[in-house]
Order: sequence, then C-alpha cells, then structure tokens
Amino acid sequence: MPLIEPSSYKSPLWLPEGHSQTMVPALFRKVPQVTCIKERLELPDGDFLDLGWSGKNGRRLAILSHGLEASAETEYVQGMAAALMRHGWDVLAWTFRGCGKEPNRLVQMYHSGSTGDLDAIVQHALTTHSATKVDLIGFSLGGNLTLKYLGERKFPLSPRLHRAMAISVPCDLGSSSHKLARLSNKLYMERFMIRMRAKIRMKKRMFPGEIDCTGLGGMRTFQEFDDRFTAPLHGFRDAADYWEKNSCKPFLGGIRLPTLLFTAANDPFLGPECFPWEEAESSAFLHLEVPQTGGHVGFSPMPGCGDYGSEVRAIQFLDIF
Repeated sequence: MPLIEPSSYKSPLWLPEGHSQTMVPALFRKVPQVTCIKERLELPDGDFLDLGWSGKNGRRLAILSHGLEASAETEYVQGMAAALMRHGWDVLAWTFRGCGKEPNRLVQMYHSGSTGDLDAIVQHALTTHSATKVDLIGFSLGGNLTLKYLGERKFPLSPRLHRAMAISVPCDLGSSSHKLARLSNKLYMERFMIRMRAKIRMKKRMFPGEIDCTGLGGMRTFQEFDDRFTAPLHGFRDAADYWEKNSCKPFLGGIRLPTLLFTAANDPFLGPECFPWEEAESSAFLHLEVPQTGGHVGFSPMPGCGDYGSEVRAIQFLDIF
C-alpha cells in the first residue's frame, strides 16, 4: 500500500492557492539551459525527435518528458535537469514531435499515449549511454506517457531501468479535459488552444489536402480539438475514444518498476478521477503522494530550500538503491 501520507511539501505562504502556485513558476521562473549537447534521432517512419543531453559518461541517467505544448527547453524541465546534475545524474531531455523549433515531417504529431516515441528514446539512451541505472521522469502529459509506457507491457523493459517519477499527471484524460473546460480555467485553456490552432494551420500548409481548418478559430476546448484533429490524425474514432485508450489510469496496475506519482490536491487541471488512490493502494510499485498544495507542475520552493518541491522529491525517491 505505497501511499505516502502526509506529504512533507507545502507551498510558500505568498502563493495562497492552486492558480497562483501554477502560474507564478510558469511565468516567472528563469532557468539556464543545461542539456546543451544536441542530437537529432531519426525514426524508422521518416520523422525525427530532438534530444538534449547534459553528458553521456555517468553511471546514472534520467530521461525527462515534458508536458503539453512545451519542449525539452521549458523551465520546469531544465530546472529538474539542473537539480539532478547537481546530485550526480546525466540527463536526457527530449522534445515531442512537432514541439521543437522545426516542425516534424509527418502529418501526425505527438499525443498523450504515443509511447512508441518514448520507447525509441529509451532504447537509444540504453544503446548510447554508459549508465547502469536509468530513471524516467514525466511532467503532466509526459507523466501520463511515462506511466502508460511502464504499465502497458507493450515494450520489454530493460533491467537497467531503475525508478520513475511522474508529476501533475492527468491520469484520466477525459476528467482533466472537462476540468480545463471550466470558466475558471479559461486562461490556461486559451493559452493551449492558441498554440494548438497555430500548429494545425502550419500542418495545413504542409499537407494542404489532408487538413480541413474550417471552424478551427472558434474551438475553445480539448473536446472540440481532439474530436476534430487529435483523434482522427492518430487513428482514434473521436475524443472519447482517444481519451479512453490513452489515459494511463487503466495501465497503472501493470507497473513493475518503483514509481512515484507526485500530484497536488489543488491542481487546477485535474478532476477527481486523476487521483488513483485505489490503484496505488493495491500496487506494490506505484507510490502516490498528494500534497495539499503545489498547483500544476508548480511546487515552488519552501522557505530555506533552493530546489522546487518536485525536484527535492525526485532526488529523494530516485536516489534509492
């Protein structure tokens, strides 16, 4: 019954609730780029993934997967990378298809359950890096991807894979999508939609006969967007089918690697179904820690601590042999 109760993390007093705890780190945190060794991984289907390494010779390696419409260069990714490096890890941060400075080559992009790309990254890392222990860390959508990858048993897991951590995860994609459609989350939703609409317009220019942008400008929710674009472009019937088949929650029982899910109770992105209490209670491998505060991928430092809360917990959990 690996429930970690109570959590030791508490947000600073000057960030009083979930929205401020989410927005302040996202808007004001500035982190130097530390995964500066760049590489492009060519994929068998003709597409590519862009990678950033901090080193390739250490005995420990962490692979970092970012969230929706972010990239390997996003502050929370680089902040985690810097914290891990200070404690002896090499780091590989990768950017999902279509999220880099250069558009990906295919009409398909990334989505919440595209574990084949994560496996390509893992296999490449195992082949090219000397680490004897490899850890996985995923943020938000990248956390869903990481947990689904570990639980679906679609890909054999190397004995060199050591531990994993997932942060602020929409374990039930439908629940999270409906929560973000609320009026109180309009600012987040529109920020995502601006980027997603721009990406679809770019794809139409690249593939003029395959994309119909009619009505795109009026879309305001993930359900509208996923129904029209994400689902059909990636082989799903509609948004509901896409959400059902790609939510990590049904796969959590298959996880056989020590894994920490670290998600704040006041995360404004997540509905009740995103907190897998029963799955953690019945698992010998999935540890669930739900601090009362922290927001979505926030976890600003507590007084007297320089590292963000998620970084502190990552070091503590992953640094166990």
